[in-house]
Amino acid sequence: MTDERQQLRWLVLNYLVSEGLLSARRALALQETEEQLFGPDWACFDSAGLRPAARQKLQSGELWARAEAELEKLSKKEYTLLPFNDARYPRLLREIVEPPPALYCLGQPDVLNWAAVAVVGSRQPSGYGRIMADRLSEALAACGLVVVSGLARGVDTAAHRGALRSGRTVAVLGSGLENIYPRENRMLAEKIAETGAVVSEFPLDSEPLGFHFPLRNRVISGLSLACLVVEAGLQSGALITARLAADQGREVMAVPGPVNSELSRGANWLIKQGARLVESVDDILAELPSPWKEAALSRLSEKNRSLPELAGREKEVYQALSGTSLIHIDDLSDKIQMSVAELLTVLLALEMKDLVVQEAGKFFRRRT
Repeated sequence: MTDERQQLRWLVLNYLVSEGLLSARRALALQETEEQLFGPDWACFDSAGLRPAARQKLQSGELWARAEAELEKLSKKEYTLLPFNDARYPRLLREIVEPPPALYCLGQPDVLNWAAVAVVGSRQPSGYGRIMADRLSEALAACGLVVVSGLARGVDTAAHRGALRSGRTVAVLGSGLENIYPRENRMLAEKIAETGAVVSEFPLDSEPLGFHFPLRNRVISGLSLACLVVEAGLQSGALITARLAADQGREVMAVPGPVNSELSRGANWLIKQGARLVESVDDILAELPSPWKEAALSRLSEKNRSLPELAGREKEVYQALSGTSLIHIDDLSDKIQMSVAELLTVLLALEMKDLVVQEAGKFFRRRT
């Protein structure tokens, strides 16, 4: 069978799965009956247990026509199709119960086999949640890990942006690659694809349908060694991702939040159930399996050793800053009893050494 014929076959199976007409597990099993299933002999339908709607679509030739058009579109654009039998198909994703028969990829397919941590949470996070997602993702990427998230508003967006400042990230869509959702993150998706990857199991022009997102969540956790929940309510997609991660044998972690915040109830509940409480990147790295933990810790240690020697006021200001929370210039001035004018001069010097980040409104933090 030619490579093109094999790709068409995988696309047809993937259509059946993405439209809810066939489970991914059954689709992979049907590869053993490929000649009957995709040939002139339809007798195998009964033994394969295909639903009538799936039979009708196969017999009518509709799916083959769509697959041929899709393959032609793929060849004209900068997309990569990764069928399950492709050597580049993510190794960790192969291990889950229902791996997608195929993945569409924009960007760098090799990144999908790098050690990764999923960072997920609320679409409407607090300022605290947004900052924690951003800073922890930046620190993870700086340690050589890939940050995986879902490109959604809120925590997902913060995680991708944080990771991009120091490394690579992967976005998993609940829509097709030609229908980026939400629309305001299209430019972010393009930026992610430059060094990382944007992936989807859904055909290129698929809409962001509601039932796509629980399916998307199993891919987010399936690509990752661990799943970190930053802020999430008790009825949230982030908790679904955490449950899927646990079912897949992956580590589950959570950032604690205020007990009176609805946004923190999901993360705090996970911690009660045994998830690792995360305050810094060190807590995440400690839970990773070997040899990835040792490699990431080595990168972190090397990064810490490479910091320039600081003395006097620079050292004092740097030590007064946090890597996970912002502080206003006035509060920093009060904290270390230094005038704002002198403080701004010292902070500028630290910024030029790439040790400090200034954000809107004269807020500062360490660069993690």
